[in-house]
Amino acid sequence: MVSENNSKISNSEYDKLIANTFKNTSIKEKSITLGKVIAVENEIVTIDVGLKSEGRVPLNEFARPGQELDINVGDETEVYIENVDNVNGETILSREKAVKQKAWHTLQESFTNNQVVTGVPFNRVKGGMSVDLDGVVAFLPGSQIDTRQIIKDTKELLNKPIELLILKMDKYRGNIVVSRKAITENELKEQRKELLSSIKEGSIVEGKVKNLTDYGAFIDLGGLDGLVHVTDISWTKINNPGDILELNQKINVKVLKFDEELSRLSLGIKQLTDNPWDSLNDNIKIDDKVMSKVININDTSVNVIINDKYDGIISLNELTWLKKPPHPNKIVNQNDEIEVKVLEIDQEKKKIICSLKQIKENPWNKLQETYKINDSFETEIVNIVDFGVFVKVQDEIDGMVHVSDLSWDEKECEDMLKNFKKGDNLKVKILDINVEKERISLGIKHLNNDPVQDYLDKQPIKSKVTGRITEINEKYLKVELDKENNIFGYVKRQNLSKDKNEQRTDRFALEENIDSTIMSLDSKTRSINLSIKELEIQDEKEALDKYGSSDSGASLGDILGSVLKK
Repeated sequence: MVSENNSKISNSEYDKLIANTFKNTSIKEKSITLGKVIAVENEIVTIDVGLKSEGRVPLNEFARPGQELDINVGDETEVYIENVDNVNGETILSREKAVKQKAWHTLQESFTNNQVVTGVPFNRVKGGMSVDLDGVVAFLPGSQIDTRQIIKDTKELLNKPIELLILKMDKYRGNIVVSRKAITENELKEQRKELLSSIKEGSIVEGKVKNLTDYGAFIDLGGLDGLVHVTDISWTKINNPGDILELNQKINVKVLKFDEELSRLSLGIKQLTDNPWDSLNDNIKIDDKVMSKVININDTSVNVIINDKYDGIISLNELTWLKKPPHPNKIVNQNDEIEVKVLEIDQEKKKIICSLKQIKENPWNKLQETYKINDSFETEIVNIVDFGVFVKVQDEIDGMVHVSDLSWDEKECEDMLKNFKKGDNLKVKILDINVEKERISLGIKHLNNDPVQDYLDKQPIKSKVTGRITEINEKYLKVELDKENNIFGYVKRQNLSKDKNEQRTDRFALEENIDSTIMSLDSKTRSINLSIKELEIQDEKEALDKYGSSDSGASLGDILGSVLKK
């Protein structure tokens, strides 16, 4: 409240008030002016620009990407005057428009003069990023972010100042397109020019791993890329460049070949060290036992590294003494440290031929100390094939039971084979041991006596036997000799009778009992050969011996006729 003593003012004071009132009459709408912050509260900044009323600006218009908000009472700041004393008597101000208008002018000059500007990416959008250029939003396409590599995650660029070039400006539409790539391309051109002037074959330069492929690694030398082929990364074989190199890794390389016209560089890494094969004979010799590391396993072999310098290979047959070796991954594992024996050194292919099994003594040499022919033992099935089963004899030695040696009855053999499973326990008998060929033959049927041989022991060759006809065809008769033991004999047509006219199978009937003589045993088919003809000859001889002689005048027919009548 103003007191009465002070209610009147002097003429000089009045003149001063009038002057203050009209000192900012030059301020116009749609222009930028300097104002003073007189209050900051409730997300609103109140600014005095010297007009009848203060203007209010939202606090967020003072925020800038990548910067902390810093506005205080008493600060001076530029604002854009939208309206003076509108219908509500308010002054409308904009901090954002003041910044943009001033920035557009500066950016236009930079665009015209192809000058570098600094921006702050503050948001990732489809196809690129939004960038703040002193208050103006520009678009940075993904293809313009970098020259040397595609940045998969642009999050690392957010809220960090970066240098850019303006590619396009359209103030009417408010569009600005910027590029980071354009700056790096210019830098790369300069680096490339400097690099080309100094590089030559044999030079050692530092680079960065830019890309990894199955066939090699691309190295960025700063303005120029070169390729290190997979065979030039290491003196030893590698499956993939990524096993040794990493993206963005800094590394020294040697220039192997430089095509200046095409600007093509062939680089090497292994060439930075001496070739270990040049001094191989000083380190490794044939028959040496050396340590190695398994680096690759395939169906037919195992690849190893010896002394971290030399490639070695172990063939499937040199992994184990087993005649039928399993897959190599059943014997060794990736990265296993194993001792091997050097069998051969192939200087041309830069490979050492090794053996794992020869580290141990050949188990076949000691087999006969443990087993003899006709020994029998319990074991288990390790493999099943069409022609038999393989069983474990002892460490790294398997033996085979042929399908024909499963049972004395051929009909049972196939069924037995089908019913076997890996891991089944069996009792077997040793039939043969061949150390030289590393082969052992086994049988199951031989655990029991051969019923055919038992029969022949009781009824030897030339014995007369009686049997029942079970099959008749034009070529033979099949005769059952021992029903209980399933033993059969065969009478071939030429053995049916001494008289050729009587050598017919149709003279006989099924289920008929006949007498015959045992002639022989077919060891392959285990069938007994019988003969009625031989029996007739024996009967004639016995009759001649009994009833006549060669000096008598009687014929054999006369004698047999009288005997037969009786």
